[in-house]
Amino acid sequence: MTAFAAKTGGLIADALPVERPLVGYIRSEHRGVGDIVLSTVAERLIAQGVRVHGAIQVNRDRHDGRRCDMDIRILPEGSEIRVSQSLGLGARGCRLDSGALEMAVARVGASFGPAADLLIVNKFGKQEACGAGFRTLIGEAITLGVPVLTCVNALNQEAFDQFSAGLQMRLDACETTLNDWYMSLRQPP
Repeated sequence: MTAFAAKTGGLIADALPVERPLVGYIRSEHRGVGDIVLSTVAERLIAQGVRVHGAIQVNRDRHDGRRCDMDIRILPEGSEIRVSQSLGLGARGCRLDSGALEMAVARVGASFGPAADLLIVNKFGKQEACGAGFRTLIGEAITLGVPVLTCVNALNQEAFDQFSAGLQMRLDACETTLNDWYMSLRQPP
């Protein structure tokens, strides 16, 4: 159990009093847009010397009639972990390989710490809503005062709102908006 989980039971509001919302999130109704925006912001900030840690989802089209492959790119190193599993043509079940996702979480967690400037998580999804995935790492970031950027869909919004307990800020899915939000957190309140 992490210090965050032991200390707070998993609610951000109990972890650390903050003066400004340290969790910025975007919503997009179009599949893959959030991944592209977060990836571009991560690349821009890393190029500026910001110590960005986290995970970006990379979707790769398949040419055999099956749904795309989903990989997680680990930041800042850039290695990738396949988090989707092929269920066959016409399959409609969940394609997430939860074991591979937890491996990605462990890889990000191993490099993340107080020296990080920003944590980017591809999404607060079903796994996080259920208490798994990147949920605890997001809480650790807030405990350390490290801002977090993520994407939330309508299905997981209620769980995200409960978890972040009012310490979140919805942002436009725009690279400039996300960059400006992060830069504003670097300034004294």
